Amino acid sequence: MNLIIDRGNTTIKLAVFDAGRMEAFASFDRWEEREVTEFLADYPLDACIYSSVACQDDEPVSFFRHRIPRFHRFSSESRLPVQIGYRTPETLGLDRIAGVVGAAGEKPGVPVLVVDAGTAVTYDVLTGDGLFVGGNIAPGLQMRLQALHSFTARLPRVSAEGEVPLLGYDTETAIRAGVVQGICHEIDGYVRELSGKYPGLLVFLTGGDAFLFAERLKTPIFVDKNIVIKGLNRILYCNCNVKK
Repeated sequence: MNLIIDRGNTTIKLAVFDAGRMEAFASFDRWEEREVTEFLADYPLDACIYSSVACQDDEPVSFFRHRIPRFHRFSSESRLPVQIGYRTPETLGLDRIAGVVGAAGEKPGVPVLVVDAGTAVTYDVLTGDGLFVGGNIAPGLQMRLQALHSFTARLPRVSAEGEVPLLGYDTETAIRAGVVQGICHEIDGYVRELSGKYPGLLVFLTGGDAFLFAERLKTPIFVDKNIVIKGLNRILYCNCNVKK
């Protein structure tokens, strides 16, 4: 069995895979060794991949490295099932790489756009022949809501939950609609332009806010909140001699 760890800006996600199938999943707000130990107690783990955008990971890395026979810490030096065309691969977010690898595993041989709506909203393209050509990074939902409050004198901090009318009828709905619909138009715009450049483009939407946007988009998409986790599992096969 494989253990996949994806440590993001706000949560730590753990998933157990057996023969390419996800058997268990858990998400933690912070690193708690006791809770992780309890979650993993029933699974005989053979290999593990650890991916993180955080800076301080010594404790969890040591924990997994000493408990799982084959441990791999994902980095820009890791072997990949795709090619990287980014000019600075060492600065490319590991979650962005894993996202396109996961999408390619779900729909091989076609160009894909992965939109990850999390702390930031990222847009990444992989061609049908497996070349990561690049992508863009924009502020995420909560970041935009907070920015409107922090950088103005009188605008309130608005929750993402609530009505999203076409046009706001008070300050709260004006902010929420402006942010939510703005991101939706942004996504639709990228899809429209990139579909012209990459015929047959398939779009994957993932991240913590994926479902909030999915029903509002005009473009046909695949919604898969686990696409990064699936990509990390594929990358593990490339680096730990794991049998599929």
